[in-house]
Amino acid sequence: MKSIKLLIIVLSSIIVSSCIPHKDTIYLQNKENSTNDTIPNNLIEIQKPYRIQINDILNVRVKALDQETVEILNPIGEENLNASSAERAYFDGFTVDVHGNIRIPTLGYINVLGFTTEEIEKIVEKKLLDEQFKSTASVFVTVKLAGLRFTANGEVGTPGSTVLFTEKVNIFEAIANVGEIPLTGDKKDVLIIRQYPQGQKIHHLDLTDINVMKSPYYYIQPNDIIYVKPLKQKSIGTGETAVATLSTIATIVSLLTTSVLLFTRL
Repeated sequence: MKSIKLLIIVLSSIIVSSCIPHKDTIYLQNKENSTNDTIPNNLIEIQKPYRIQINDILNVRVKALDQETVEILNPIGEENLNASSAERAYFDGFTVDVHGNIRIPTLGYINVLGFTTEEIEKIVEKKLLDEQFKSTASVFVTVKLAGLRFTANGEVGTPGSTVLFTEKVNIFEAIANVGEIPLTGDKKDVLIIRQYPQGQKIHHLDLTDINVMKSPYYYIQPNDIIYVKPLKQKSIGTGETAVATLSTIATIVSLLTTSVLLFTRL
């Protein structure tokens, strides 16, 4: 029986190390010990203008007083009526090639690498006015990313790639679209793998800290990879919560006690 008592003590000590602390499951905590229930220091979400990269897909639309004159510049994708929104965006959009160019009908190749969508609008509009139209044509150009695609892996509800048709998405919105982070996911060190002209870089976000809203990586960018690491408690396998852990330990102790009693009767 002494061995059983010793085992109970050892297993009980595991509870302390295997249970996931409540504070590690809460988003946007004020870690500066402020008593206010509002966002401290009037935090402002930071988002720098996105600059176009290779393999991005752009949606370019041109309007004019005589719309028929710009019809060729506006693909309508009639052959893809059964395609999804993401597929139609792919077929109808202009993909940035390895040289940073897009090829637009009648205008030819235009370099867009490193420019914002607003800057590209001005470039295309100027090229149209210089080469094909007069100012009286009232040419109006809009350029948007054909969906914001990102990939989420690791401890999320539904890992995989997702396309959202919006201009900006913060990390919480992105995670909400892939099924949330379970208790076994590390919310204190979420990795953002981002593509740059010089290669990929890894950035770290602590989603339990309200100051994450100050991070320049708070808003995701096209082709970002979000990786949520599993907590070490998951590898122990004793339970996500104290109740689950106690239940597992109680089952083990019960089985061991029964085995010992049977052994002593023999």
